[in-house]
Amino acid sequence: MPPTLELRAKQTLALTPRLQQSVRLLQLSSLEFQQELRNALDTNPFLEYDESQTEDNALGADNGSSMSESTASGPSDGATEAPLAPETGMDSEQSADSGSRDDSVSEFSSDPFGRGSARNNGDGEGSDPADWVRIEPSLHDTLHDALRMYQLNQRDRAIAQLIIEALDDDGYLRQELSELANVVEIEPALNEDELTIALKLVQSLDKPGVGARNLSECLTLQLEALEEDTPGRAVAMEIVAHHLERLARREQAELQKKIGCSADELRIACALVRRLDPKPGENYGQSEDNYVVPDVIVRQNKRQWIVTINPAVLPRARIHRMYAELFAQSAGASRSPLAQQLQEARWLIRNAQQRFTTIQRVAECIVSHQKAFFDYGEIALKPLVLRDVADELGLHESTISRATGNKYMATPRGIFEFKHFFPRELSTESGGTCSAAAVRALLKEMISQENTRDPLSDVSLAKMLADQGVIVARRTVAKYRHLMKVPPAELRRQAS
Repeated sequence: MPPTLELRAKQTLALTPRLQQSVRLLQLSSLEFQQELRNALDTNPFLEYDESQTEDNALGADNGSSMSESTASGPSDGATEAPLAPETGMDSEQSADSGSRDDSVSEFSSDPFGRGSARNNGDGEGSDPADWVRIEPSLHDTLHDALRMYQLNQRDRAIAQLIIEALDDDGYLRQELSELANVVEIEPALNEDELTIALKLVQSLDKPGVGARNLSECLTLQLEALEEDTPGRAVAMEIVAHHLERLARREQAELQKKIGCSADELRIACALVRRLDPKPGENYGQSEDNYVVPDVIVRQNKRQWIVTINPAVLPRARIHRMYAELFAQSAGASRSPLAQQLQEARWLIRNAQQRFTTIQRVAECIVSHQKAFFDYGEIALKPLVLRDVADELGLHESTISRATGNKYMATPRGIFEFKHFFPRELSTESGGTCSAAAVRALLKEMISQENTRDPLSDVSLAKMLADQGVIVARRTVAKYRHLMKVPPAELRRQAS
């Protein structure tokens, strides 16, 4: 057939750039949002940090709102600068139509890093929050630093450094010494005796067990570092040298027969071995400053649970008034590329305000549904789905999903992710329902009260839950136990 032209009419639904930005900001975590705002402050000349507010005014949002207060009031407009209040928010439909109010200027509470304007500070020291993070030295860095304390000739130092670099993240030397001899070209050629001496030196640089070639040697090095009069040390060294597999299988009688010791000596030695570290290299390079920044804070006041936005995640920002006025007075302002940047600055401020409003509304709804959890703990957590919150707030379920993803809530019982308050629903024998989180809490309580010499199996735990009216399969119990990082009954059993 010859080629032809055909016209078809089709309707499509597309998000405006502003709504796209609103959706993207809502699904960001608090740290990602901070980075997004800093990038905008660095690239958009119409945005600036606001340092005029006092600390008390900047933290005004900390006064909170009770669960009975309305959170659906419209945004403030006008030419005056108004602080961002988490209670004054907008529906997604209202925010899409509010772009005509170009003279409104919003501000946010203090920068969580306490630095003021990035544009004023430039790229000087302290401008990057990553510079404030304390980084723990790695295993290799620690051993290299310890090696510098020894007076060695160039050849011996090079051999020791070669062994240090060959260690894996667990602190083990997995390669054979004969293989290491061929890695570097040193004249005269390396021999195995030199490598063995260097290995002994590396094993003595820091924590006992580092530089071992297998698990048996790792545990032996740790036992050798103990005092000779340590109870059970001799029997423990015999176990780790020849009977690790029997120890793993808990063959107590066979171990006692092979070693020729009493039951009490074996029990003490086994307990000593279990206290040793099978992976000493994992203790290096761990950062202790990885904190979760909560988005909302929940407090109790006169038997009411109050939800407030965390002031630390509300950076202060506003439209640069002087730049905006000068730009409005310039000729051909509407056709200038800067007009788009000014519009984007206004969009960012309003969308950020809507982000915090939506997060607080969702948090208040969660607290309202899960009030029993805050009063009584994990065992009182009720089943909840995103659809319930979406119907109550009049929002789409996808909006609730974005508002709960990577968001955290600080409560008197600890910091929890929003998703934690949406446990799966399980049926009970009486026809009612309970949450999966409550079942895990019951399992945790049962395991904590079990006899350590005869721990409860998954089948026994399932039967005990059934006696309380909760019908779950054995594999479900095993899955919940695995999620709680509780070993099976065989590994929880203690020697008598």
